[in-house]
Amino acid sequence: MDATMDPFGRRKLLAALSLCAGAGVGARLAAAAATLERPSSIDATDLSETSAQIAKRQLATSDGVRLNLLECLPSTPTKAGALPDPTIVLLPGWCMPASIWSAQLIGLGERWRTLALDPRGQGDSEIPPHGYTADRRADDLHDVLAERERVVLVAWSLGVLEALHYVRRYGSKRLLALVLVDNSIGEPPAPKPSDFIEQLRRARSPTVERFVRSMFAHPLPEPQVTHLRECALRMPLESSIALLSYPMPREYWRAVVHAFDRPLAYVITPRYREQSQHLLQARPASRVEIFEQAGHALFVDEAPRFNRYLTAWIDSLSVWSSS
Repeated sequence: MDATMDPFGRRKLLAALSLCAGAGVGARLAAAAATLERPSSIDATDLSETSAQIAKRQLATSDGVRLNLLECLPSTPTKAGALPDPTIVLLPGWCMPASIWSAQLIGLGERWRTLALDPRGQGDSEIPPHGYTADRRADDLHDVLAERERVVLVAWSLGVLEALHYVRRYGSKRLLALVLVDNSIGEPPAPKPSDFIEQLRRARSPTVERFVRSMFAHPLPEPQVTHLRECALRMPLESSIALLSYPMPREYWRAVVHAFDRPLAYVITPRYREQSQHLLQARPASRVEIFEQAGHALFVDEAPRFNRYLTAWIDSLSVWSSS
């Protein structure tokens, strides 16, 4: 971790997320990824300027909430008669926007249809007064995936728990594989107590800013920090806290992971090394990749490596079907 970076925010929120889990490419892609040591911007406005293939779309959930999606389509369509290509769906973490996945939209989108979701209350999605529960967030994800198949669901931070709850609630029929990025999955060791929620209530804005800065091992340009901080403050305080208060016990998440019947990758920072070891003992077919020098947003800090890893892994899944 960079010596100038304040680790306070990252430690506090990661502990809160863990407690939430416990309480309750071809040559074109390789060339594109090689230019993405860090996205030029993680603002969706800049994404539209970067690639004409990236579009903003909207979707209405079953309870009438408008969700925003960023989508990138590959320039080469699937050959007639071939098995449909996977669709990559990217799920961000607590209060973060879809545009934080810009390097993946640009890189993976060269090869496959790639979507990034602004969950309700986040990014450019509607901010309703309700629905900040594990059940409703899983329902929202179900609405997004309803017309899709052979989905590789890539979930980060809080999104890990929401992806797992989706699997428990709706099963794996639409999924080709699941990628869980840098959060607890209910394996030992148990997390230490956190006062992140109390910090939010006492001084929300500075607490959120410390967290945003601490997600990255390499400091972001100030406009990007400001953008992420403002995104994280869009949602009402109590709604943001509700997302950190899912009632499932740790055993719940662990059981969903162990029972998952598709390929699974656990992509993490060293904080979760012990959990990955327990995962491999219980589920030897799982894949684990540890980003030793990255921050919590490891797919931003080391975007080319992350994209190359996902590309190689997804290519290895070609024999799988979603049936």
